[in-house]
Amino acid sequence: MTLDGEFRSGVAREVAAIDAELARRYPGDRAGQPVHTAYVCAADASKELPHEWGRAATELLDRHHELLVSLADAETLGRVRETLAQRPIQDLRLDFEDGYGGRGDEVEDRDAVHAGEILAALPASVRSRGIRIKGLTSAECRRAVRTLELVLEGAGGLPDGFVFTIPKLRSADQVGVAVRLCEELECAHGLPSGALRFELQIESPQAVIAPDGSATVARAIHRAAGRCIGLHYGTYDYSAALGVAPQFQSLEHPAADHAKAVMQAAAAQTGVWVCDGSTQVVPVGTDDEVAAALTRHHRLVTRSLERGYYQGWDMHPGHLVTRWLATFAFFRGALTAAAPRIDRYLSRRGGAVVDEPATAQALATVVLRGLDCGAYTSDDVTALVPAATAEVLTQLRERRSPTP
Repeated sequence: MTLDGEFRSGVAREVAAIDAELARRYPGDRAGQPVHTAYVCAADASKELPHEWGRAATELLDRHHELLVSLADAETLGRVRETLAQRPIQDLRLDFEDGYGGRGDEVEDRDAVHAGEILAALPASVRSRGIRIKGLTSAECRRAVRTLELVLEGAGGLPDGFVFTIPKLRSADQVGVAVRLCEELECAHGLPSGALRFELQIESPQAVIAPDGSATVARAIHRAAGRCIGLHYGTYDYSAALGVAPQFQSLEHPAADHAKAVMQAAAAQTGVWVCDGSTQVVPVGTDDEVAAALTRHHRLVTRSLERGYYQGWDMHPGHLVTRWLATFAFFRGALTAAAPRIDRYLSRRGGAVVDEPATAQALATVVLRGLDCGAYTSDDVTALVPAATAEVLTQLRERRSPTP
């Protein structure tokens, strides 16, 4: 006796429908994630800000050259110096929330228009740019919406790479409000449908776990109608909401690790990027204090990268030095480790580690991330693995058979 043909067909249809829904919700990872987001008070911003931060960071690098070489090596530090001169900031967010405060409607109106003008005038080296609005709460929603609209007016439309950050997420319903706001703004300002994108800042326990025990952040992603492009962890608000004492509030606190692990699992394969938070310790003061801050930030960035968080906040020009240094060192080390395994996979030779397609995908992905951020060049990769061109690595990342 065999299974009925109609039953077989029914199962096939049901499985196909499930697969289609999963493909819609989980389209896969999205390339092009910046290594950081620089946060600056909107009142203090100017179109010269990337140059000013790059110059200040370079001066710090030169003053503490010996320490920084000890954290990586001279060649990597030289690459950092070039990056600070040419493209110090990849992603910039002008802040109208906690870093801005309440300054009255007249002042914030003026600053919002000016922020739009700045965002439109930034150099192309700043690949993405935008603002952090106030929260979509009853106390702040009116001001948040007005600021966002005035920024768009000041910019004369939608600046290249524009995104806005929504803080204080506590309910997935707030995402529904954000989607409707985007739709109305696009209509009112003559923008293409779907042009406005946002990030969600995860800085409250309710954003991680809902009253019914589900993961709010997962529900939020899937209510965003494809507009949510990132989740940003808010180190200090989250820690404070849990009652963690101030001296122990940190990116490496166990509570932070839990929140970010939930964010990472919720965002996996959705195309939504996860961004680690900030440290409030900046490299200023005595030489010893600066050295301690640089060493601390380098360690924190490295720790985040090792855990799969490839983006983080930078709050001070000095953070750029150790952001780029730790990032370049991480990916250069990853290339050294990945190259022989990719070579064996492409040539199907044996070895101590036998990699499967999923692992080859991960190896190719980390090498491509390093290429994208500038840790090394395509020539550096093919010098180690002649067959590993950018095209072949992309095919591996997409789980396609490499073209001979």
